[in-house]
Amino acid sequence: MALILPAGFPAVEHLKAEHISIDGPFPGPFSDPFFDIMGEQKRPVRIAVLNLMPMKVTTETDFVRVFADFPYLVRLDWMKVESHVSKHAPAGHMERFYRNFSEMQGEHYDGFIVTGAPLEQMEFEEVTYWEELQRIFDWAHRSVASTLYICWAAQAALYHFHGVRKYAVPEKIFGIFPHRQLHPECPVFSGMDEVFLVPHSRHTTLRREDILAVPELTLLSEGDVPGVHLVMAGDGREFFVTGHSEYAADTLDNEYRRDVSKGLPIALPQNYYRNDRPADGPLLSWRTHGQRLYRNWLERYVIARNFQEHA
Repeated sequence: MALILPAGFPAVEHLKAEHISIDGPFPGPFSDPFFDIMGEQKRPVRIAVLNLMPMKVTTETDFVRVFADFPYLVRLDWMKVESHVSKHAPAGHMERFYRNFSEMQGEHYDGFIVTGAPLEQMEFEEVTYWEELQRIFDWAHRSVASTLYICWAAQAALYHFHGVRKYAVPEKIFGIFPHRQLHPECPVFSGMDEVFLVPHSRHTTLRREDILAVPELTLLSEGDVPGVHLVMAGDGREFFVTGHSEYAADTLDNEYRRDVSKGLPIALPQNYYRNDRPADGPLLSWRTHGQRLYRNWLERYVIARNFQEHA
């Protein structure tokens, strides 16, 4: 199915090299509910993405790759914070493809995604846009059927809503790690194996006892090395994901080589390179489960809820 993206969006050209084509957009007008009695989709699923990552185009491409695989018409709208200017993205790119939260908060969105950010070694209150971010979190809780908070954003949202702290780890959690389902009956795991692989790249972690101490939270999956992986609030209003199932095959390789070139202390990403040799390249082992996780969120918690509201 097609994705609705801004004209000239760079991710479209990047994905052509992977033989992924982005059709559409389809002409309007659109109306509620999502589907007619024949099962034909009548309007796009609207997802807002607050992209806090410094390398904007890389992150955009990751998410376009994910949603291009689904049999739904999806519109992705890109949000930025007003109280911070990205140092790594050209101003023209931000002006052309992104809008401020203040411009978007009055519109209807079915789902919301907040990406990670390289801020995990700072206290949340030290982040220059923390107050604005908290307003965005509260807006999403009131206005959107379901929100995915990823990596640092998961830690930030858990702290904001539930007072859950993050903790520094002695060695970076870096690589591809197995995770086990703790609640396989949860629809977010539909069609997934009980053990699945997820990329991680972070210097902080969450403690399972802190999650279990909050009645509104359910710990859905974890791994021996990365610890807490997927947490759900209530019946799926929010999901907090500490890993990066959307990552491209070469993302950890790029991070590793970047740090090596800077002379920073960095270990090989675990379970990532063929034969543990960077020269042999990475082994892509997580994409199938990653795609399934995002599709289950979209179908079971975004589309289903909005359909019920308008049926």
